Order: sequence, then C-alpha cells, then structure tokens
Amino acid sequence: MSAILPPSDRLWWKQPIDKVEWAWIAIAFVWGMIMFAMMIYWHVYGKQNLSNEAYKTTPELFGAKAEKFIAENTIRTETDQNIPVVKVPAGGDGYLIARLWAWYPILELEKGQTYKIHLSSMDYAHGFSLQPVNINIEVLPGYEHVVKMTPTKEGTYAIVCNEYCGIGHSSMLGRIYVK
Repeated sequence: MSAILPPSDRLWWKQPIDKVEWAWIAIAFVWGMIMFAMMIYWHVYGKQNLSNEAYKTTPELFGAKAEKFIAENTIRTETDQNIPVVKVPAGGDGYLIARLWAWYPILELEKGQTYKIHLSSMDYAHGFSLQPVNINIEVLPGYEHVVKMTPTKEGTYAIVCNEYCGIGHSSMLGRIYVK
C-alpha cells in the first residue's frame, strides 16, 4: 500500500485492529488517566500554585493606592532614574505598578514573612515573571491581582515582563530584594 494511492480496500475502517495497536491505545489511555490524577494531586499538594485574588479597579484608583504606599514606606532610591526602594511591612501589603516599560517601585521583603503583593497595570497587558523562582502572572489594566508570597531565600530577584508590551518591552525589568 502506498501513501500516494488510495487504499485498495475502500472500507479500510472495517478492518480488525491489530494487537500492537490495541496495546498502544491502552498505554495512551492509562497514561492519560495517570496524568489526569496527577493534575489533581499537583494542585492540592504542589508548591507551585499561587494563592491569588483579583479585583476590578481602575488605573487611577490603583495608582493612588500605590503612590500612597510608596510615600509612606520608601527607604531609599536607586538607579539614575531615582526609583524608590520600598520596605513592605512584615506581613503587610505591597504595591507594584506595571507601566510602559518599568516595574515600579523596587520592593524590599524579609525572609520568612508572608506578604500580599498587589499588582496592576496602568496601560497595557504585562507579564509578571519573578526569576529565578519562575512565578508567572498576566497583569492586566483594570484588575488588581493580589498574590501571597513568603520568601524563603535571601537575595535579589528579577522581575521580567513576559508579555510583549511595545518597543521598550526588552528593558521592562524590576527587582525585589529579600533581606
């Protein structure tokens, strides 16, 4: 039989299925059921799931809340752009703004403390990717995403925008310090 020519027997679907094909069908089905069960297991017991909430807001309202938080908690500024470094109160709420082409401000957290980080976009869809932890959240304008975080290691963590947001997308980087 050739792949170019039509089958000689026009009713090919009425042919009996070979044992080897049945074996592969059974293997695929069993593997599918195992992976289905593992999805439920990973959701309940995996540490990769974020406990997050989302609320409707406006860029103006979120911006006002974030600016108030920044004004009350700024400890220093960094870079030539004088980006504020904001110490989030232990167990408190921190605000992070996504806007053309920056994450604002830089947050400073304490190891072992649990925080609620509020994220929102002022303009376009942005992607919040915390590296090297690999937390990924799509940040949309008009929504306030609240993510619970408990840092377990000290260091500097990079925030990368992983949703194309225009010509300056590749420079949309931010930081979180864990002390």
